[in-house]
Amino acid sequence: MTFQFGIDQLLLDAAAVRKLQTSRVALVAHPSSVTISNQHSIDALVAAGCKLVRAFGPQHGLRGDRQDNMMESDDYLDTQHQLPVISLYGKNRYPTPAMLDDLDLVLFDLQDIGCRIYTYITTLCYFVAACRQAGVELWVLDRPNPAGRPIDGLYLEAGQESFVGCAPIPVRHGLTTGELAGFFRGDENPTESLRVIKMADYDPDAGPGFGWPVMTRPWVNPSPNASSLNMARCFPGTVLLEGTNLSEGRGTTTPLEVIGAPDLNLSDLFMATIDKKKAPTGANPLGSWADGVWLRECFFTPTFHKHQGEVCAGIQFHTDYPGYAHHAFKPYRLLAGMLKLIRMHREDYPLWRHHAYEYEFERTPIDVINGGPGLREWVDDPNASFEDLNDRLTKAETQWQEERAPFLIY
Repeated sequence: MTFQFGIDQLLLDAAAVRKLQTSRVALVAHPSSVTISNQHSIDALVAAGCKLVRAFGPQHGLRGDRQDNMMESDDYLDTQHQLPVISLYGKNRYPTPAMLDDLDLVLFDLQDIGCRIYTYITTLCYFVAACRQAGVELWVLDRPNPAGRPIDGLYLEAGQESFVGCAPIPVRHGLTTGELAGFFRGDENPTESLRVIKMADYDPDAGPGFGWPVMTRPWVNPSPNASSLNMARCFPGTVLLEGTNLSEGRGTTTPLEVIGAPDLNLSDLFMATIDKKKAPTGANPLGSWADGVWLRECFFTPTFHKHQGEVCAGIQFHTDYPGYAHHAFKPYRLLAGMLKLIRMHREDYPLWRHHAYEYEFERTPIDVINGGPGLREWVDDPNASFEDLNDRLTKAETQWQEERAPFLIY
């Protein structure tokens, strides 16, 4: 059997399709919701005679046309199928009882990228809770985790929940959407009310994709700045830059694959990391945190967002080369270490941004993104060592390895 998404497996199940033909069904989807033949899930379900009564669009919209954070979408009518599309990134982010009370079943078909700091898994968490309360069946059409199985990053701290952090899990969680649904529900063996439609022939540990079926399925952006598999692998680290005054490459052709600034010479600062062969012994405080990835000096000029129109000197992160070491690459550690190095060498640098971030108006953005102040406090503390953070990260990885084990289905 060749690789298939959950939507493909669903459409091959005659009994499941018959149920969808006689039930009132809603679909949660976005541009990456495609089948084996690259047909959008809405079109495929309608063609199969399924009784779709509405669709839900997450952040960035069902069409994926909303570029940035806090750019809301409106409800509208899909004229091709005369299907109401309800925005869950506007007036409402949590599905209301009125949105569900005339439904028998919700199909959830969003492509995640394997990072806690991503609103699609928060939307999943909300649907798990809302459907359970409403007595509506939830079928999660599983999709790959392009970041694979590795774990990286700190846990979300208690009381630090937000729309980019809904549950106490590490930043890079290593679960598929279906596996996350089981974790959010808390059921190791989900009942019929929460059904995961598994993928076929999915191996998250097999190279070269390590979670994404490269050369088998095309990459379709799940959000406007998730433009490549490389981005998905780097994102658990580069997303931290959204809480800083450093550019993460928004406004360029490589968003969230770079770090840069017009007023810092990052290539000099990180030279020991970039060219390890030329670095004197002990010159690289990042140590193994820089393993598994190729770091390349680069320059870019954002056309919008931070440092618009300014030339930024920076570093690009590459995982799309033969030497990529999937299990050694720890993007959260790498970017956290880079922020620490900047603070060590430029104590006065205005590292942290202060602006509204994902509807959090009082909290510091980096704390919202990280899921607590722990990272910022470590970066700013001159007495905190790399070993201090590494110990916390290793403990989190070990803990999560045990916690997630009952929910793995591949």
